[in-house]
This record gives sequence, C-alpha cells and structure tokens, in this order.
Amino acid sequence: MSGRARRIVAALAGAALFGGGALTATLLGEAARASGTPTGDAGVLPGFSKVVFLSHLNDPKTTPGFPGDPAFVTSVAFTVPQDGYYLQYVKEGEHTGTHWGAPCHFHVGAACAGQLDPSDLILPAVVIDIRSQVAKDVDYQATVADLKAWEARYGPMPKDAAVILLTGCSRWWADGHTPGTPNYYNCGTGKRGFHQPGFSLRAVKWLIRQGVLGERGALGTDTFGPDPGTDERFRESSLVFHRHRIDLENLAHVAALPPSGAWIVVGGPRNSHGSGSPATIYGLIP
Repeated sequence: MSGRARRIVAALAGAALFGGGALTATLLGEAARASGTPTGDAGVLPGFSKVVFLSHLNDPKTTPGFPGDPAFVTSVAFTVPQDGYYLQYVKEGEHTGTHWGAPCHFHVGAACAGQLDPSDLILPAVVIDIRSQVAKDVDYQATVADLKAWEARYGPMPKDAAVILLTGCSRWWADGHTPGTPNYYNCGTGKRGFHQPGFSLRAVKWLIRQGVLGERGALGTDTFGPDPGTDERFRESSLVFHRHRIDLENLAHVAALPPSGAWIVVGGPRNSHGSGSPATIYGLIP
C-alpha cells in the first residue's frame, strides 16, 4: 500500500469519525437506531458503504477479565440533578475489554503508545475465517496453509495489514466465568481451564517474512488475544510486538467484515508510557 493511498484512507477515516455532527450521526447513529445493530449505513462516505463497530460495549457487568488483570469498576462521580452534569469514574487496566496493545507491552525499550504514528492505527484488514476448524478443535491454531488458502481465493495480502481471525468465540462474551459452563474463557465448549484458538507460531513468522506484518501491522482476533490458549508463553504476541506493530484483542462483529477490502481504524486514549488502551475500533467496509 503506497503512502499516498494510506493518506487517502486516513483522510476518509477522519471524515467518517470526526467530520461533524451530521455525518457522524448518519454513520453511527441514525442507522444503528433504526436497525438495532452496531453497523451504520455509510452512503455519504466516499469509497465505503458501511461502518461497523468492532468493539464490545465497555461494561464491567458483561466484560470478561483476563485472569490476573486489574478489576474493572465504574462509579457515578457526578449527576445532573445534583451537579448539573453527568460523569462516571472508570477504573480499568489498559488491556480491559476490546483493546489494542503496543510493542512495549512485551518488550523493554520498544515503542509505547506515545511513540506510534497515526498510520500505525489505520490498517487494511485481512479476515481469516476459521470457525469451521474451531468447531472441531477449540484450541485450533491457524496455519500457513490457512493463510495460503486465503491468498489463493482473494489474492495477495496487503503489506502492513491487520490480519484478523474470525473464530466465533465472541458470541459467548457476556456469559460469565463459571468453570465447566460454556463461556468466553472456553469459547463456548464448557471445557474446564482456558481454551481459545489463535495463530500458530509458524503462521506469524510467515506473515512477517511476507511483509504482511512489516514496519506496521496487527494481529487481531475475537478472543482474548492472538495466542492459542495452549501457548502459556504468548510467543505469537511476542513476535508481533516489534517495530510499530500492534495487536487487537477481544474484537466484536468480525463477521460483518468482508474477507478482503475493509480498513480498520483504532480509536481510544494514548496514555503516556502506555502499553495500549481500551478502544473503540471501527471497520470501514467498501
């Protein structure tokens, strides 16, 4: 993807997200209210037909916490009747709910949030559908063969892309965490322990060799992260977190994206020395 093309998409993304009340309401409000879905009709946005939320609603009542992470709590700090305005106090870790991670999340001296460029957070999307494999093996690891099969059908993957696994696990997002019951921690299987599909180590290395994960790029998934539940060393994440590459975790509505042609826009705070942050992530669909 040329620098000029990336700048054009960045400009379109900016228009979609920050282009004024009328455009924002059209894209993210009126259509969503009419349909009851998190997608918006984007007929007024040149080059794209739809905008979709790829983030779960940030709600401590429904958000599964990764084992050992800080607790996610909110409280009401001010109310309209008493103070003239409404405001919540939100306390959560940087990797709570739908979020992105920066290279310094795993590597000392690597880039943190404040050292990334805007173009690191606007990426062409490649969506790999492994739902049928996951139905047979909840700990499935996406292979190089899966990636090559995608290219045989849709053409070469773009450079510096966000490669996203569609696993189907997000349907159990708000189903609690009782051991032995179907929930997000076991991708709906009811198995005890932590189970989720992810990328194989060889697949991540292949993406790096091909330049799909280059100076920038991302691994994304609708699970707790790109690592399979069987890898307690998080080697796949460790590989992606170099240069200006990021990851996208706990994504929602990935099935709304086409396999090829969409773009990902990552929004949210950039904390000083931040290892990432909870995020509203948008999919721009042609």
